[in-house]
Amino acid sequence: MSKVPFGPTYDEMLQPEKISPEVRATALKQLHDNEMDPINLFNINWKDADNKVRKIVLPPELTGVDANIVVMLGCGFPSGSHKVGPAYSTLIEGLVDGEITAEHTILGPSTGNFGIGTAYISNLLGLKAVVIMPDNMSKERYERIRKYGGELELTPGSESDVILTLERTHEMMKNPKNKALAQFELMANYRFHRHVTGGSAIEAVKGVGNGRVAGFTSAPGSAGTLAAGAQIKVAFPEAKVAALEPYECSTLANGGLGQHRIEGIGDKMCTLIHNVLTTDFIILIKDEETVQGVKVFHDGTELLLKMGVDPELAKILTYAIGPSGICNIIGAIKLAKHMRFGPGDNVVTIATDGFDRYDSVLEELNARYLELTENVLSRWTQDIFIQADEEHIYDVRRSAAKQRLFRQKEADWLKFGYSQQYLDSMQDQAFWEAEYAKVEPYNQKILAQRSK
Repeated sequence: MSKVPFGPTYDEMLQPEKISPEVRATALKQLHDNEMDPINLFNINWKDADNKVRKIVLPPELTGVDANIVVMLGCGFPSGSHKVGPAYSTLIEGLVDGEITAEHTILGPSTGNFGIGTAYISNLLGLKAVVIMPDNMSKERYERIRKYGGELELTPGSESDVILTLERTHEMMKNPKNKALAQFELMANYRFHRHVTGGSAIEAVKGVGNGRVAGFTSAPGSAGTLAAGAQIKVAFPEAKVAALEPYECSTLANGGLGQHRIEGIGDKMCTLIHNVLTTDFIILIKDEETVQGVKVFHDGTELLLKMGVDPELAKILTYAIGPSGICNIIGAIKLAKHMRFGPGDNVVTIATDGFDRYDSVLEELNARYLELTENVLSRWTQDIFIQADEEHIYDVRRSAAKQRLFRQKEADWLKFGYSQQYLDSMQDQAFWEAEYAKVEPYNQKILAQRSK
């Protein structure tokens, strides 16, 4: 096997303060000076230079709820999105296990950010990457993938047709030269988010409100990020986890198979790595509101300042949150209202990426409206955030609801060769604990390979 370039363990991604100070300092410098330096692998974490979780706390003036909406910021990761984390973890596990070598072509099925992460990580590790994604995504995503040396294999449709990218990936996997970072299937994605994102979410609320996590929201693409909820529940058993879906395509909620435009999330399936046992609610979000919310944050600074939003926070909002982040924030507000969370309670959510890959999305929105005055932005702010309703919230804590989701997973994955026995095993939390327990063995494998 070819030597694997050095890279972080799961523990180092959770706690970068464990990285040697020299490596950490060099990595932080190169993140700004040369993002294609492989030492940027050590920037795959949620922490800033002071080893504090990158986050913002949205005030009641903007959210309309007393609870603290804590948003972890993914735009600080190399490549500009936290999806680079599961791209790295799925690739590094394959490398240290010897299942992937320098001779393989890496496949990255995605609607955007995971594909960008795949192209980026593959480039740093000296591997060829092909990203399989829908042909109706923002042009900025395609440009970023090509910038990182990735090739594109486009399938018909948009976010709503991610199942077609999965089918095309499985077809390409028949060629033994191709190895897929199958984010919808590989448990490395689950391990990254449970350990790194979940552990970071627990740290993110220290010194905020009562210091506990009352709720966690995330819109599943692969459903990897939702694994953070499992770790949160270990620390705070009372915490509620909500999966967010487009109102226009509510597959998990009610089997819907429509079309939507929330870039950064998927649908039309219950992914293999989605542990529905730790999902308490499914909340539907209207896709137009997510783009309107990006417009408010990006172009409505003066409005936000008049509302009492802190100037520094208003500045961060102009660049740090894309459509899926808006979706997650709306979901956090709805969950806070539904659960009647109070001033000391914290709802944690994720901003997967920043605005840098959505100029064309706002251009399309601007073209759909005759005028976009401050009054329009003010109305959107009220409707989307402050007066967010509690409609379309599905409680999936009861056994019957869990069984419906398990049946959805069976319908989605039996056709891809997974056995009924394997899928049945996922109905026991012990399955997920066993998968999570592999974090430490992989820590050791990565360290051993790194020392060669």
